[in-house]
Amino acid sequence: MPLILVTNDDGITAGGLKTLVNSARKFGDVLVVAPDSPQSAQGHAITIERPVFVRESDVFGEEVEAYECSGTPVDCVKIAKSVLLNGRMPDLCVSGINHGSNAAINIIYSGTLSAAMEASLEGTPSIGFSFLDYKADADFSVCVPYVEKLISHVLTNGMAEGNLYNVNIPNLPADQIRGIKVCRQAEARWVEEYVRGEDPRGRPYYWLTGKFVNNEASEDADANALQAGYVSLVPSHHDLTNHLALEQLKAIETELQPAKVGNSTDQDREKQQLEQF
Repeated sequence: MPLILVTNDDGITAGGLKTLVNSARKFGDVLVVAPDSPQSAQGHAITIERPVFVRESDVFGEEVEAYECSGTPVDCVKIAKSVLLNGRMPDLCVSGINHGSNAAINIIYSGTLSAAMEASLEGTPSIGFSFLDYKADADFSVCVPYVEKLISHVLTNGMAEGNLYNVNIPNLPADQIRGIKVCRQAEARWVEEYVRGEDPRGRPYYWLTGKFVNNEASEDADANALQAGYVSLVPSHHDLTNHLALEQLKAIETELQPAKVGNSTDQDREKQQLEQF
């Protein structure tokens, strides 16, 4: 049976995690390692200045091996790999189902996607699932067909190089979702501001808020596909190199070469200076 690692950033008692575990169990053996409390927007943070605690959890019943972790979502994946799996590699890692969108720039901040990315760094095919419903009592049943289709597809066919899918599901009735659309990450971002307040002792504090601005016109961008009623699937990668700029910057290699004095290189000049002594 395939081994599927399941994690999230909303915590081990989150409804989206329960939905994901129930779906994953249909395809293989499941190991759940999830934070013991909500860890949204932790990005790729790891715990290095305090110990990480892990304990077994029975939240999914006796048939599912599950652990809650005091660390971040990425810590959960690292603990699973280094401690709990005893050297065995998962066949798939699934993370989520997250409350709210992780489309566009949100992939950078997301604990859900960072956990999946951590697994992908080790060569494990990974999928991060998000549902565009922020309500605590969100009904994740509309997500199930797409979660199970993609788990089945990846276990059967594997993944192309990169090993990470960012999947977002619109908050629509099942009969209004138009299917899955393979997309690229939208050029959209948060316009942020901090609301100032004061605590009971008169000390100022600042609360982050803002609005999501999408100036992307292309239909194949994930934010627009979601708005059009599609499930967006973005093949993602940990490589942050700007490949388009590589050739443009080649000139710098020539422009920034060490200066020469006459026909001598810097190395020759240093040799001449030493000979004077």
